[in-house]
Amino acid sequence: MSGIVPAMKLLRDVFDIYARKEGDSNTLSKKEVITLLQVMFPISDDKFFTNLENNRDVVVSFEEFVTFAATLSHFNCHGSALCF
Repeated sequence: MSGIVPAMKLLRDVFDIYARKEGDSNTLSKKEVITLLQVMFPISDDKFFTNLENNRDVVVSFEEFVTFAATLSHFNCHGSALCF
């Protein structure tokens, strides 16, 4: 099996875990995004949310989340030795 399939499943699983904490399970609220970032990464602030939430509807869709994850992966794999 290609590595992309398990990677996409992992992204979806992480999204679903945090999206189910409150409100709509198809989007991440600002609070859910901040919680996810605090757990997954040592830093979190409004700037992350603003960059993640592209269409300004104040929630993060799965598509926005995947774009963020891909961008983060790119920076980690090309900007440092911390590729995961």
